[in-house]
Amino acid sequence: MHLDHSFEMLLKAAIVHKGGRIRERKTGQTIGFDHCVRKCLSDAQVRCLTEDQALILRIINDLRDAAMHHIIMIPEEDLYVQTQAGVTLFDDLLQAVFNWSLADHLPERVLPISAKPPRDLQILFDDEFSQIQELIAPGKRRRAEARARLRPLAIMEFNVRGERRQPTDRELDRLIQDLRPSSDWRLLFPGVGSLSLDRQGHGLTFALRITRQEGLPVRRAREEDRLEDTLIYREVNLLDRYSMNLTQLRGHLGLTQPKALALIRHLGLQDDEECYKEFKLGALRCKRYSPKALQVMREVLEQVDMEEIWQQYRQELYPGPRRSR
Repeated sequence: MHLDHSFEMLLKAAIVHKGGRIRERKTGQTIGFDHCVRKCLSDAQVRCLTEDQALILRIINDLRDAAMHHIIMIPEEDLYVQTQAGVTLFDDLLQAVFNWSLADHLPERVLPISAKPPRDLQILFDDEFSQIQELIAPGKRRRAEARARLRPLAIMEFNVRGERRQPTDRELDRLIQDLRPSSDWRLLFPGVGSLSLDRQGHGLTFALRITRQEGLPVRRAREEDRLEDTLIYREVNLLDRYSMNLTQLRGHLGLTQPKALALIRHLGLQDDEECYKEFKLGALRCKRYSPKALQVMREVLEQVDMEEIWQQYRQELYPGPRRSR
């Protein structure tokens, strides 16, 4: 929680230092953690983050949310890796933006944050998934503990895939069902399997960064694709992939439902199969949006005039002259 809050303050300081704004124009409230990360990643005026650095920040933020609202269990070594990677990133940002070194501001006597030094990240994940598989073995009644251990790993997987959300209990139960003792966790968590540690330096200048490496070639298959040449195939529930309706989508963006629809039409998201899909459930037709649609809309909102898009949308709906009351 403290690491998450310190990064929010640091990012806001970096934005102000570079001449950017940290207050919303309409409400006067300061922007939140997600907005800070997006701004420091994509705003040319204040840009100071890379994609890998933004990934670390989002994982830390989602783990903080999980710790506040759910039950999670993080192994000591994993906690060390996440925290040390955060300290390294804090030092990187201090030097990049303010030309300060974190080592110059720490006292000479500092206690270690863990008695267990981190091993190779893949070995750490192997051990953790092995323990989860033991908890869900036949005859064991420890599913709640398995969920608590699996949640941080699912959060990391979602973030590597570009999804910002907490896993539901239903999703965790489905992962537990697929995570049989004989299964390879890398097939269920290819994003986690692509992470590695990059160690540099020693002492107060010790740096530990989590980076992404090339993993197994994985792609989403379309419904009409032929799968004869596929080595491994996993069927995904499309309602999990397209996880939001319009009401949920506009809630994340802080827009009214009509304005959210105006932005969707402006971007043509309903023509993009990675962002939108319509399902027919009996007599009902459900229009659903994916996390990618939310990401695209968030990024565009920082660059366009929403009021202009809204007026253009209204003109298209009501092309005739409007009578004043």
